[in-house]
Amino acid sequence: MNLPRRNVLTGAAAAAAAVTLSGSPASAAPGGSPHTGSTHLARESGSGTPKGRILIRNGHVIDTEPQPVAHAHTDVLIEGGKITAVGRNLRSKGAVVIDATDRIVLPGFVDTHRHVWHSALRSAAIDIELGAYFRLLGQVGPRFRPQDVRIATLAGALECLDAGITTQLDFAHIAYSPELANAAVDALEEAGLRAVFAYGTPVNVTGGGKLADVRRIRERLADDNALVTMAYAPLGPLSTPMETVARDWRIADELDLPLTIHLASSPTNEQPLFALREAGLLREKTLYVHANGIGDDELKLIADSGATASATPGDEAGRLRRAGITTGTGIDTVAFAPGDMFSTMRAAHLAGQIAEDPQLTAKDVLRMATLDGAAAMGLADRTGSLRPGKQADVILLRLDDLNMLTAERDPIGAVVTEAQPHNVDTVLVAGKVVKAGGRLVHADLRRTARALRATASTINGR
Repeated sequence: MNLPRRNVLTGAAAAAAAVTLSGSPASAAPGGSPHTGSTHLARESGSGTPKGRILIRNGHVIDTEPQPVAHAHTDVLIEGGKITAVGRNLRSKGAVVIDATDRIVLPGFVDTHRHVWHSALRSAAIDIELGAYFRLLGQVGPRFRPQDVRIATLAGALECLDAGITTQLDFAHIAYSPELANAAVDALEEAGLRAVFAYGTPVNVTGGGKLADVRRIRERLADDNALVTMAYAPLGPLSTPMETVARDWRIADELDLPLTIHLASSPTNEQPLFALREAGLLREKTLYVHANGIGDDELKLIADSGATASATPGDEAGRLRRAGITTGTGIDTVAFAPGDMFSTMRAAHLAGQIAEDPQLTAKDVLRMATLDGAAAMGLADRTGSLRPGKQADVILLRLDDLNMLTAERDPIGAVVTEAQPHNVDTVLVAGKVVKAGGRLVHADLRRTARALRATASTINGR
């Protein structure tokens, strides 16, 4: 059965994803009193300050490798942007100290699939069918100017950081021109999160993307160890003939780029994985998104090829994992879905509880939102867990907010089922603090908000 993407979130999963996110850091703290320790940065005794040395002290630390596990009264030591130790009573002379008492400390979330430019289209596609959604994109996409793409991408990326998402794949199918592609990359670099810019083909463009510009952006993003890296996101067998698909796959191989594509049974290819196999195009460095209407025999082809998947979220997640596919979670679009990982995890967890065995546990879901997501994007060597040697992409959640009180009995379950964006107190990306005391510290949010609202108004008026 070919399930439209809009119908994936059903039943309990839809109810979870629709939970209203309310409150603020100030109103959530008991008695309105702010926490006095976790966001206070102090120096340990001793002279000198080693460059980039941070000690996160006395938290409820959740690591996700090899499986999620929580440890109370535990420290995380960061040096030079990397995690160097996790344990109790760590000492580091001269380190900047973040007091994590009454805080959950865990790896930043990994969003494996989002159209970030849709921040200017928030709630524009609620309760409409998939065809109408694509028509909407085809109408408004060509109206975006470079400044519109930049501010929409910047606002969307900052929204990620604010909610604890430190790594994000931007499936940027707004690249009508080189100028628009440049604007999106500019915004991701300005935002300061770990990002993969997936160069996409707009939904109403036929005949495939502009390969010369794909090469140009690849030259710009040539460093695969940088904070912002690149993938290629062609239309694929969902809507283009196999000769076009083969051309796109060749450019990805030539430029040594990972691929990410929307995957579903469609009139163009009812069995797209079999079509890829027959064309010799199944490859390891491919991230398939959604997999709606894809049979179990085709899912096995994904698993056997070593490729990965992104569930966004709900019923599809369990099927993908049961097929042996490394599966991360993604937001997809704020045009019709929540923009935070907490809502996504709740939806996936509840859908997994009513699915056929094996059920998705809270540990399964948290791993999908962190380490498995990093692995799906080819970034597990640098993020997704607190293993020493990895980049210090770390978030702290408040346990003294009303909705998190007494949750220390099961920090993992609390992150998946109880936490909300307003609980995110502190965020670090590659050891750099980008959010502290519940506020982003490196961005002018008022200016960004004014610019995004102006862009949305202008696009609607054109």
